[in-house]
Amino acid sequence: MTIDENLLVLLLALLLDRLMGDPQWLWSRLPHPVVLFGEAISFADRKFNNASLKGSQCRMNGVAAILALLLVAVIAGIVFNRFFALFGPIGILLETGLVAIFLAQKSLADHVGAVAAALRDEGLAGGRAAVSRIVGRDPETLDEPAVCRAAIESLAENFSDGVVAPALWYAVFGLPGLLAYKMLNTADSMIGHKSEKYIDFGWASARLDDLANWPAARLSILLIAAGAWLRRGTSACREAIRVAIRDGGLHRSPNSGRPEAAMAGALNVQLAGPRIYGGVVVTEPMINNPGRDLATSRDVEDGISVFHASCTVLAGMTFGLFLCLL
Repeated sequence: MTIDENLLVLLLALLLDRLMGDPQWLWSRLPHPVVLFGEAISFADRKFNNASLKGSQCRMNGVAAILALLLVAVIAGIVFNRFFALFGPIGILLETGLVAIFLAQKSLADHVGAVAAALRDEGLAGGRAAVSRIVGRDPETLDEPAVCRAAIESLAENFSDGVVAPALWYAVFGLPGLLAYKMLNTADSMIGHKSEKYIDFGWASARLDDLANWPAARLSILLIAAGAWLRRGTSACREAIRVAIRDGGLHRSPNSGRPEAAMAGALNVQLAGPRIYGGVVVTEPMINNPGRDLATSRDVEDGISVFHASCTVLAGMTFGLFLCLL
């Protein structure tokens, strides 16, 4: 497909995902593609990540493994693209459905919205249970403002790597780019962390994922600022950009802090700070330290509103670029 055809498919996929999300009736019967990616990554982990290997050898194995997995993803993307091309306009609809599977607009909003609803209806215990489904920190250590901060952080971070990044990689490189990105992002979530087992084997996956998400994280700042302008006015837009520039680099990730800081500025709340993962305290500076220190379920709902507006801006940009290339 040409880039204008990619943009048309992406626009349709963004609209489809916004309306339908992940249909549970389908994935209860079929394995989700990301689950298949996970199985491939787990196979590589079992075969090539041996505790008896030296760190340098384990790191080389990790490099070879992720490159092989990315090659498989690229080849799969080429095969699917050529197969869909055989069906003309019907093929465009088939490709739209496949692309929509890898976007996370509705599912992300639904999961984060469930946290606010649980806090309202079930209190702190319900909020902790709901937020534990979307973040890795220890839920029992969280008070209500911390639950709300965790939900907002997840919303902002996953807007970048669950919506903007796959859209960007598909727009530029088509299905090969999209599938390669999702394979890499899945690998980073599974083996890219700095545990004793994966600090060497997952090194290449983590570094490549940082590189792959760099453009989307910066674009996400502008999209969140635009969404804040639509839903909360000029001041929120300006604060989103200002806080992202000032505090985006405070996060331990070179990318996650950018959309989180933009959302913190848009909502005028503090995010990040010290957290506990698996009983270990991770100390980080507070993003938007001058903001409100007590986030509420209303802030979570306002964040979802900004998120929806930002997704609308992304779809509008896609449509505008498509018209420019006609």
